[in-house]
Amino acid sequence: MDLSRRQFLKLGGVTSAALATSVYPVPAAAAPQSSKITWTEETATICPYCAVGCGMIVGTADGKVVNIEGDPDHPINLGSLCSKGSTLAQLANSDRRITKPMYRASGATEWKEVEWDGAMDEIAKRVKQTRDTNWIETDADGKLVRRTEAIASVGSAALDNEECSLLVKALRAMGLVYIEHQARI
Repeated sequence: MDLSRRQFLKLGGVTSAALATSVYPVPAAAAPQSSKITWTEETATICPYCAVGCGMIVGTADGKVVNIEGDPDHPINLGSLCSKGSTLAQLANSDRRITKPMYRASGATEWKEVEWDGAMDEIAKRVKQTRDTNWIETDADGKLVRRTEAIASVGSAALDNEECSLLVKALRAMGLVYIEHQARI
């Protein structure tokens, strides 16, 4: 039997198609199933451990984390989690977790619990004082720079792009030049 190259390819294509449809029947489409655990409230979040920024779905009930799974719609991890990310419930539900700000006065040996409003006011006061004390209006050549080199910031992988953008704008407005991100360290 003499076959041209064109006839051989046509015959091979038809044979392949026939085998694919006869050997592997197409199953009926299954009804989509919800992956939501019905007795929990699910929240999408970002893993706080490393700079990868994996997406998580955290299930909570009665104020406790009861389920953690990777977010299958997240472009970074596509539903998978590492061993640290999958144990986040132990961190969130720990009775040793500090949930209020703590303050240790200069020279003191003990930490004391303080209120959030007072802690935020104290932080703002110290940042402003440090900024004003170490403000650089011009550099050695007389060029206008308006900055401070006494404060630095390290961003977090738990922040999304919009939060990072707002944070950097706020830090630049305060005159910071040393701005880094966890993913680059």
